[in-house]
Amino acid sequence: MTASGVAEQTSKFIPARPSLRARMLTRVVRLVVKNWPRNDMAAVVRRSRWLFGSPAPLSFLHTRGLKIQQVREGDVRGEWLAPARLEQKEKVLLYLHGGGYVSCSPRSHRAITASLARMLKRSVFALDYRLAPESPFPAAVDDAAASYSWLLKSGIKPENIAVAGDSAGGGLTVALLLRLRRMGLQLPACAVCLAPWVDLTGKYDYRNRKSCAMFTGDEVGAFASLYLHSAPAESEEASPLFADLRGLPPLLIQVSSTELLLDDAVRLREKAVQCGVDTRLSVYPGLPHVWQMFVGLMPEAEMALREIAEFVDRREE
Repeated sequence: MTASGVAEQTSKFIPARPSLRARMLTRVVRLVVKNWPRNDMAAVVRRSRWLFGSPAPLSFLHTRGLKIQQVREGDVRGEWLAPARLEQKEKVLLYLHGGGYVSCSPRSHRAITASLARMLKRSVFALDYRLAPESPFPAAVDDAAASYSWLLKSGIKPENIAVAGDSAGGGLTVALLLRLRRMGLQLPACAVCLAPWVDLTGKYDYRNRKSCAMFTGDEVGAFASLYLHSAPAESEEASPLFADLRGLPPLLIQVSSTELLLDDAVRLREKAVQCGVDTRLSVYPGLPHVWQMFVGLMPEAEMALREIAEFVDRREE
């Protein structure tokens, strides 16, 4: 058990304590984000799009040598990222970015998607799904399902597809699996959730309200209302935590021990295990939300991405 009482699964990738660079960057994140005024959600959305919609630090270094191709085909928008050494031509990672369903884009998450393309030696398709409040629920789920069907129609087999996403994109990853199951489509080989937001009710008493470097907990309901636009938060595609998860593919969940969404990650793992889903929960100590974006700046970011790459490769053997 960890100090927070969360049962961790042993992993060679998880350090015993946060690095010095991780501690410094966490302080910076706290100073920049956590003290935002939360009484004006329209302003929060604008600020989120300005700050988080920009490419992550050093992301231009990660895309050097990669082929990036923009896609606009019908309802599918996004970008392909392919390494120079494309060893697994028949395999694809579908990536769903985070941003509270109101901000970010494939461009903002290139530090993650480009790094995974290199590590996996395969193409990554980063979906540019519609954002709220302009396009509320279930637009994001519709777009994710359309992108998966588009991959199948292009000739990619389901067993050669992995799906991953962070934060809201982590919740969207599980919602996509539920939609695909309902559609009767064959599910992908595996899925990865980075600090998934899977409970949009805003009713949970989060244990890390104070320790989280980004969120207080009070804004969870506010962000959810922007996305849901009066749709019930308990519906399974909005809050996958409340769904029957039986039959879903193997799942890797990564989360920080000090972030707000630790509880969502722990509860998702518990629900998945109850439903018979092969699930691994990896709790990294003392890091900011979606620290994987800091690859090149924080050693734990590369550790986490290496864990993802190994998990995906092993589940597709």
